[in-house]
Amino acid sequence: MDLITQAPRGTQDVLPDSSHKWQYVEQTALAIARDFGFREIRTPVFEHTNLFQRSVGETTDVVQKEMYTFEDKGGRSITLRPEGTAGAARAVLEHGLLSGALPVKVSYVTSCYRYEKSQKGRYREFHQFGVECFGASAPQADAETISLAMQILSALGLKGVALHINSIGCPTCRAKYYAALKEYFASHVEELCGTCQGRLERNPMRILDCKSPVCHGIAADAPVMLDYLCEDCAAHFEAVKSCLSAAEIPYVLDPHIVRGLDYYTRTVFELVSEDGLVVAGGGRYDGLVEELGGAPQPGLGFGMGIERLLMVMEQTEAPFPPAPACDLYLVSMGQAAAQKCFALATSLREGGTAVECDIVGRSLKAQMKYADKLGARFTIVVGDNELETGLAQLKDMTTGETEEVSLGDLYTVLRQKLLDRELADMTDLFGSIAEFQ
Repeated sequence: MDLITQAPRGTQDVLPDSSHKWQYVEQTALAIARDFGFREIRTPVFEHTNLFQRSVGETTDVVQKEMYTFEDKGGRSITLRPEGTAGAARAVLEHGLLSGALPVKVSYVTSCYRYEKSQKGRYREFHQFGVECFGASAPQADAETISLAMQILSALGLKGVALHINSIGCPTCRAKYYAALKEYFASHVEELCGTCQGRLERNPMRILDCKSPVCHGIAADAPVMLDYLCEDCAAHFEAVKSCLSAAEIPYVLDPHIVRGLDYYTRTVFELVSEDGLVVAGGGRYDGLVEELGGAPQPGLGFGMGIERLLMVMEQTEAPFPPAPACDLYLVSMGQAAAQKCFALATSLREGGTAVECDIVGRSLKAQMKYADKLGARFTIVVGDNELETGLAQLKDMTTGETEEVSLGDLYTVLRQKLLDRELADMTDLFGSIAEFQ
């Protein structure tokens, strides 16, 4: 017998018993983003390779080591997206959105692909929630973007997450910083990994993001960008910090944040869990639109890894809503009752109620056992007597209480009971989140 084909290394299946957690995180993030004026955008899973070479940067680990790149049947170089910003920027440019009202604010939930070592919370196929804002240069935009990320985590009941911020300047002030980095790393060139030796002349700041323990240790004592900011960048960063303080958003000044992608400028930030895991990160990328062929336009945004976020939520026992359950299971006895149950189920489903009935020919006892396994909230047994009288016993499977109802009024009675249950569940969830925080 052939072995069952398994999922590729670095990927995972999201099974039905956990998919509601994903939906909860994604829907919460998208809803809060809408409150900030961000509307959803959806872009292709693959793009022309040069999009990422131009935006992410030739000297980054992503482009040099991690991209899934292939040649299609037309001889074109195609890459599965390794991150969400470049595709969003390309779409905004291609469809002329920047010629309308500014800023343009977009949000997305997307899958990304990077060939890197798989570990818990880090996969080769991973998913992100992200936002991008084009056309806003004021420091308040930086603070608003950070506030959005933090509000999402707060709404999800995640506590103990610290905001780390830094400024990596602009091309003008970065030139002096690059000179200082080259001078520093030149004295350690023999110790650097081969990749970083190549970066020394082309882009020494990428050495700061190297995952090699040796390079990381050397970089710990390297000059910091904050000491080389030009007047405009320094003023911008001070204004960002002032906005955060005015909104009572605490932050940690972290001069070692550079982010792993070349398009970043000025403000960069990360949201770090108590265990040191980065659950969200982003910043400003004022040169990206021009790099992709558009007129100069400021931009900024962040990405939030959903796998890692879920892992941290589960580790810290953040509250999740209960998994969706079957609202009503209709138990039938006999062919006529089975047809009636099917008709009732069809009508109730059209009204937005989750209803199931027997479709495999189970006995009465087996149907009740199956309803219990489904976690059905209510059950009704329909047989010859119920068909004749039009009345049946609605059983609450949680309390065991029963109530006689007219099958004709079943929708109205059931919806009220479910509404009461949903309100109680929501009260419990919000109470859990408030207590957790």
